Amino acid sequence: MKNIFTLFLCVIMVSLANGQSSHKQKHKSSIQKDSIKKSKTLVEKQDKSLLLKDTIDKNKPLIIKQEPVSDTLSFEIGKLKIFKKNARASYYADKFNGRKTTSGKRFDNNKYTAAHKKLPFGTKVKVTNEANGKSVIVEITDRGPFVRSREIDLSKRAFMQIAGNKSSGSMIVTIEVEK
Repeated sequence: MKNIFTLFLCVIMVSLANGQSSHKQKHKSSIQKDSIKKSKTLVEKQDKSLLLKDTIDKNKPLIIKQEPVSDTLSFEIGKLKIFKKNARASYYADKFNGRKTTSGKRFDNNKYTAAHKKLPFGTKVKVTNEANGKSVIVEITDRGPFVRSREIDLSKRAFMQIAGNKSSGSMIVTIEVEK
């Protein structure tokens, strides 16, 4: 009888301990979620990066860098080196919009991107229309064009930005890269 009573007490104590620990775990996880939400507050936005203030350790600001916007016409560029003069440029057909490029990014005809046969992905290139002197800066995100007479394929937005004749399909350009 004494053994049954002891066993009964053990079972009750174990069940109480499990009930309390699961309750404590639930409470602890909700406290952790709340503290994470409250620990970081947005202070201000500066130079394409967010400055966050850690409320737990007030002397330690957190800086999160954002990716630079690739659909901009200008960026800080050092000295330029002419890569190719009298190169023929064309633009992507609309059917490629939304497809993956060779670099893995999705192609968007409204961004300033280009395809080149040899330049590394991510290279910023200045393309200048030799007929009117207009230029645009694009990022290489794809391989091509796969036509021997053409050197570079521009997105439609970049092409139209520098084209003298909006109905033309190609133009003669100078390609410059950063030294």
